[in-house]
Amino acid sequence: MQRYFIEQDNWHDDKIKIVADDYHHIVHVMRMEVGDTFIANRHDGQSAICRVNIIQDTVVEAVVEEWLQEKVESPIDITIVQGLPKGDKWELILQKGTELGASHFIPFQADRSVVKWDHKKLKKKLPRWQKIVKEASEQSHRTKIPTVDSVLTTDELINNSATYNWKFFAYEEATREHQSLKLHNYFSQIKVAQSVMVCIGPEGGFSEKEATDLKNAGFQAIRLGPRILRTETASLYVLANLSYYFEEMR
Repeated sequence: MQRYFIEQDNWHDDKIKIVADDYHHIVHVMRMEVGDTFIANRHDGQSAICRVNIIQDTVVEAVVEEWLQEKVESPIDITIVQGLPKGDKWELILQKGTELGASHFIPFQADRSVVKWDHKKLKKKLPRWQKIVKEASEQSHRTKIPTVDSVLTTDELINNSATYNWKFFAYEEATREHQSLKLHNYFSQIKVAQSVMVCIGPEGGFSEKEATDLKNAGFQAIRLGPRILRTETASLYVLANLSYYFEEMR
């Protein structure tokens, strides 16, 4: 069943209104008619089966038929921090990372990021990024849409990390240490409902200064298996492992 995230202002008790892009999708893509049903998500994560009762020129009105009790969100709060990669890799990370359960994405301008973003370009990109995570949330039947930050500097990132329970960064040098701990050793210390920040470098990895600054700020260096992963693979590897550990093993 198709799912839509409805803005808070368009919920009125057990009645909802669908406008803009979602209206277009319901009417022109799904070609729904009066009497058809879909799942609507509220801003607080509640979801319900709704039935279309009015279709007008610019708005679809529907009524709640049944509230659902869904448990699809990760039991831990996961933030992926990504050194800006080249091309469309960031959008791939947003899409697939949403499917894998991330709750927050933060891009940062790493020392070795080839891509450079100015505020003018970011102003155009942010709505697109938010649309990607919204559509990925609908496709994967999540009940909450992840948030996407604007691009941060390393110093801003470190300041933002202060409130997290656990902070990790994937560091290539950690794979060369024979005594380095495996992911299980780190994940086993995390408790349900805690917040986790995982920082992934760009294509060239973290600079030595960044690694030192992150360690000084309380980040733990982790290894992502015995092989060196591409930057877009690393984020998804971490999320898949966290999902398996906290949602399948328990």
